[in-house]
Amino acid sequence: MKSTPDFSPLCQSFFSKWLIAQRRASPHTISAYAQTFRLLATYAQKRLRTPPSKLSLAQLDAAFLAEFLDHLESSRSNGARSRNARLASLRSFYHYAALETPQHAGLIQRVLAIPYKRLTRRLVSYLTRPEVEAVLGNVDKSTWIGRRNHALLLVAVQTGLRLSEITELRQKDVGLGPGAYVRCEGKGRKERCTPLAKPTVAVLKAWIKEQGDDESRFLFPSSSGGRLSADAVQHALAKHVTAAQRACPSLAKKRVTPHVLRHTAAMELLQAGVDRALIAIWLGHESLDTTQIYLDANLQLKEAILNKLNPMQSKPGQYRPDDQLLSYLKGL
Repeated sequence: MKSTPDFSPLCQSFFSKWLIAQRRASPHTISAYAQTFRLLATYAQKRLRTPPSKLSLAQLDAAFLAEFLDHLESSRSNGARSRNARLASLRSFYHYAALETPQHAGLIQRVLAIPYKRLTRRLVSYLTRPEVEAVLGNVDKSTWIGRRNHALLLVAVQTGLRLSEITELRQKDVGLGPGAYVRCEGKGRKERCTPLAKPTVAVLKAWIKEQGDDESRFLFPSSSGGRLSADAVQHALAKHVTAAQRACPSLAKKRVTPHVLRHTAAMELLQAGVDRALIAIWLGHESLDTTQIYLDANLQLKEAILNKLNPMQSKPGQYRPDDQLLSYLKGL
């Protein structure tokens, strides 16, 4: 029996009717989901020798999707976290498909039973205050790009905004009067305001004055005036970190990404004694559990706890080698 090519219309309605119209998903979410389905369609075309528009849902069963996820790990070097993100996109689609194509209920249930991979939760990486100062101090502020990068990095490390939130900022999102703040739209379309410290305010005032008073202009634009790409920010940060390694060698041992600057802001708050719930509000976390990672990584906090304990009183022992004959016999 020939399969009905129902995957293409179902996929398009999933994006147009469900994600965009009903869920009102953010452009970032839509882009991430679309990338998953582009990869799936390309893999299916090569593996099944069927054009993506002719695919049927019956062909994309649990066994095939498991092969696809394994392919992402082996051929594209996706880690468990990326694999799980792709699987989450697929699960969302198959939940939608369960409503639209009840005749595939059995197939869909088997797909939804594909497990996520367990992750090793590593300690978060962050910069110390001397490392931050070294990076900011090695930005060449005599050029337009240098002044932009300096302002961007300072805002990132002081506010803890996500990379996408920073690159979306426009000049109208910044208030530099009394109670200075920056306003952004974070995950889940949640707006939040983050206060700005006086040094950050001074830098932004000078930067905006240089830019002009156009409120619709991106706060940190590209050279052409458009939105700065994530790759451009990563490249700029890597360049400044490399330059700062001469003054601060400890930077050479760290992989510094824009998200590490967000972790740095969180650790600064935690080490200043700010409550975990307030840090979650500052960073725009949905759950307090997300903020727990900073407690796990804070060695200073653990050392402070250790200092409050009454340590076990124990003396080191003295090593006495065995008799030569006993050593020989034990080695047999």
